Amino acid sequence: MIDKVAWIEVADGRVLAARSRGKDKFYLPGGKREPGETDAETLVREIREELDVAITPSTIAPAGTFEGQAHGKAEGTVVRTTAFTAEYSGTLRASSEIEEIAWLGYADRERVSLVAQLIFDHLHEIGALR
Repeated sequence: MIDKVAWIEVADGRVLAARSRGKDKFYLPGGKREPGETDAETLVREIREELDVAITPSTIAPAGTFEGQAHGKAEGTVVRTTAFTAEYSGTLRASSEIEEIAWLGYADRERVSLVAQLIFDHLHEIGALR
């Protein structure tokens, strides 16, 4: 089981996604916890590292937990993504291992990892993603 934390940022019916260097699929920004970190601490650190913006900790809110086959891993390797929404300050830009960021709509569903597809489905069902 791969356990991750992700940030859901939706604007104008599109969700922010990131693609790491050398990867062929987009993911929701976020990552794995460091030892002793809370979900909120992980989210703040990962988003600062990947997108060079500051998450406002007091605005972090749970958005669901999603599980599925881990992209690019052996069959049966499951990733569990605990997703959060949050406000941020700064200007979004690809940083660290991130090669590209994009605002994706539901029509872009095939461009994202399998777990991100589940999140896209959820956001589409609740009317947040066009």
